[in-house]
Amino acid sequence: MKTRFQILIMGLVLFFLLGSAKPTFFPEDSAVVINKIKIEITGLSTVGKYNCSNTFTIKDTVYVNCIKKNTFNTEIKMSDFDCGNKIMTKDLQGTVKVKKFPNSTVSISDIKPSGKNYKCRLNFYITDKTLKYKDFILYNTDDKIQGTLSLKFSDIELEPPVKMAGLIKVKDDIVINFSLYKK
Repeated sequence: MKTRFQILIMGLVLFFLLGSAKPTFFPEDSAVVINKIKIEITGLSTVGKYNCSNTFTIKDTVYVNCIKKNTFNTEIKMSDFDCGNKIMTKDLQGTVKVKKFPNSTVSISDIKPSGKNYKCRLNFYITDKTLKYKDFILYNTDDKIQGTLSLKFSDIELEPPVKMAGLIKVKDDIVINFSLYKK
């Protein structure tokens, strides 16, 4: 009886000692330094495709597989988007209510490796709505990390622009591509 008790105690001690060791099969924490962000909004209208973009310099670090700081937040000035045409740019700014909501926010957290890419949680705050995505894939290339959101204006309770008495209509579907350029 005493021997069984000693074996049990030794087994528990070994379990606790080995259980607190860091597993060797997890990849090491890594950091990716970001120096520029580009965001593109693309879609279709009755007169063709449109592409509005915003590129800005930012100095930040994305930490992968890290408990301490594993969140990347950035504010996006909606008034800085350019659609290559003053009228289209003004329409986009009116649609996203840039005077009432001048900034949108993208928050990436819980960043983990997934093959050569990354999985994360993505929160996208635009106007007064937050869109949440779990297990969002960020694609990793030599010079950038990029992701794509496909959504509808109606998902964020916005109406797509209509011009010239309905002759020009923007489709409800939009695609938001964002790229985090590495240093």
